[in-house]
Amino acid sequence: MSSSTETSRAGSLAGSPLAEAPKQKRHLLGRNPLGLLFSAPYLVFVLAVFAYPLGFAIYIAFHDYFFTAPGAVVNRPFVGLQNFVTALTDPDVIRSFGNVGIFLVINVPLTVVFSLVLASGLNRAVRLKTFYRVAYYIPYLTASVAIVAVWLFLFNGSGLVNQILGPLAPSPSWLINSYLAMPSIALFVTWKQMGFYILLYLAALQNVPNELYEAAATDGAGAIRKFFSVTVPGVRPATVLVLLVSTVTGANLFTEPYLLTNGGGPNGSSTSPVLLMYQKGIEQGHPDEASAIGVVLVILVLIIAWLQNRFAGGRD
Repeated sequence: MSSSTETSRAGSLAGSPLAEAPKQKRHLLGRNPLGLLFSAPYLVFVLAVFAYPLGFAIYIAFHDYFFTAPGAVVNRPFVGLQNFVTALTDPDVIRSFGNVGIFLVINVPLTVVFSLVLASGLNRAVRLKTFYRVAYYIPYLTASVAIVAVWLFLFNGSGLVNQILGPLAPSPSWLINSYLAMPSIALFVTWKQMGFYILLYLAALQNVPNELYEAAATDGAGAIRKFFSVTVPGVRPATVLVLLVSTVTGANLFTEPYLLTNGGGPNGSSTSPVLLMYQKGIEQGHPDEASAIGVVLVILVLIIAWLQNRFAGGRD
C-alpha cells in the first residue's frame, strides 16, 4: 500500500507546476552559434569601418593633433574643448551647417513624397512597369561623376535648361548662384537617389493587404482618399526608414558639391560640413578641427534621427 501511495505522489508531483523542467545547457555563443558565425564578418566590417574611425575621430577632436611622417613620435597634448570652440566660432563652419540644413529641408521631404507617389503608381498593373522601375533605379547605380557631367551640361549658363527658360533663366546661372547652388544640388541628389527609396516603398507596399483597398472602395473612397487612408499608414515603417536614411545620407553630403560647384562655391554657399572637414583636415592640415566638426555633425544627426523616429515612428 505504501508503494502505491508513493507512486501516486510521484505522479502528482510530476504533473504539478512544482516539478522542475530539465535545465537547458547554456552556450557561451548563445543558442545559435552558427548565426553568430554568419554575422561575424559584418560585425568586423562595422567595427573596422565605422566604430574604430569614429572612436579615433573623438580622440583627435580632444587633442592637438597633426599629421607626421610614419613612425615619428611626437607629443599631442590633450586640449579639452578647444578644438570645438575653434570650430563652432568659425563662420565657415556655421555656414556649412546652415547649407546642409537647407539641403535637408529640400531633399528629405521631396524624397519621401515623390518616392511614395511613384512607388504607388509603379505598384499598380500599368504597362511597361518593369521598364519604369529599371529607369528610376539606373541613376542610383550610375557613378556620380558621369551624371554630374550631364547635369553640368544641362544647368550651365548656356545649357539646355536656360535655353528653354529663355528670359526666365536665373542670372547668375544655377550652380554659380549663391542662392540657387544648394537647392540645385538638393534637386540633383533627390533625382539621383530616388530609385533606391522607390524600391523600399515597393517592398513595403507588398505588405499592405488588398482587402483594405477593397473596403475603402466599398465605403466610397476615391484614389486620393485610399492613398491617404490606406497607403500612407500602411507604409509608415518604410517612411521612417526613408526619413532616417535620407537624413544620414544628406548630412554626409560631399561628392555633389565637390564636383558640381568646384568645391563648395560660389563663396562657400554650397559647402557641406563633410566637405569642409576634408578641406580643413587634408588640404589645410588641421585634422583636430576637422574631427571636432565631425563629432558635432554626428551628434546633430543623432538628435534629428531620434526626433524623426519619435514623432514619425511613434511606438514602432
